[in-house]
Parts: sequence; C-alpha cells; structure tokens
Amino acid sequence: MKKSTRIGILLAVLVIAVGAGLAQWLVIRNDDVTKAASGLITSVEIGGPFALTDHTGKQVTEKDYLGNFTLVFFGYTFCPDVCPTELGDIALALDELGDDSVAVTPVMISIDPERDTPEVLSQYVSLFHERLIGLTGSPEAIKQVADAYRIFYKRVDDPDYSYYLMDHTSFVYLLDPEGNVASLLRYGTSPEEMASIIRQHMRG
Repeated sequence: MKKSTRIGILLAVLVIAVGAGLAQWLVIRNDDVTKAASGLITSVEIGGPFALTDHTGKQVTEKDYLGNFTLVFFGYTFCPDVCPTELGDIALALDELGDDSVAVTPVMISIDPERDTPEVLSQYVSLFHERLIGLTGSPEAIKQVADAYRIFYKRVDDPDYSYYLMDHTSFVYLLDPEGNVASLLRYGTSPEEMASIIRQHMRG
C-alpha cells in the first residue's frame, strides 16, 4: 500500500473517532521506568509466554514472533480514538523505517475478546498496515498476557454510547528478537521518534 493511500485511510479512521475520549491508565508507575535515548526502559519484569489466536484463525504463541523486533500494542477494534491513533502511528513508523521495517512485526493484542473475533480483527488490522497482526483469545488467555505485560483494562458502560468502551493502558512495547522488552513507547510518541528508537535498538 502506498504511503499516501495509507495516510488517507488513517485520516478517515481518525475522523470517525473525533470527539470521543478514553481515560489513560498506567499500571507501570513512573518510578518503574527510566528515560534513555532509546526510549523508556523498565526496572520491572514485563512480558512472558502466551497462547492466542491471530486474525487468520491460526493458533500462535510468543515463540512465533522471535527472530524479529516486535511492536506490541494492547487495544480493541471498537476503540474510538486512542487505538486508531496509535496503530496509525505504528504504520507510519514502519513506513519511516523503509527497508528496515521487514525486521519489525507489528502486533495488536485485543483486550476485548467478546467482540474481537479473528474475523473482526482481520477486517480491522488491514485498515492500518498489511503486516499488522491482530491477536485475540479467551478472556482467561487475554487476562494472562495482559497481566504479564502489566496492562490495565476495564469495561466501561457509558450511557452516551450504544456500545461499551474499554479503558486500557496505551503503551507500545518494543520487543527485541529474543522476546525481551527493549523499550516502552508512550502514547503520543511520533512515528519519526518511534522509528528512530527502533533503529537505535537494531544497531545495538
């Protein structure tokens, strides 16, 4: 997909999201992270094994993504603003990386398995990037991986909406090829800065 076409699609998705807002929650405290040139580095253990289903219906584990850098974001398809914004930034960061982007796998893990079936995810992830992978699973499996990554998420029933929303942590995790968290990228990190941080880790 051409970059100009991708930007057009992302803008269309974001227009739909205008006017909506979600509270941002962080389970990782400020004193759990330090700031470095290569992004935020945590002083706590994050990540771990998981068994989920991707947007094609394939059963996968964390081992399927070893060997590449991985960008992991926890979100959901009904998200009105934060998720499309963050996924759009991830897609633009991959464009910014150019040929280096083949060494980076973008992944969104759903925190709304009730609605985010593989079929729903398949339609959603294709709006952002042709290599974006959507993962879902049972509520128990999602809770396990969310706990491992210290993700907060909670269903919110708002009378202003005909459907429920989800409050959730909005970090993007950069994993190294061994599956370790190399950096945390806060919501609002620009695609250019995101690409620069990834390049720094690629160069060791």
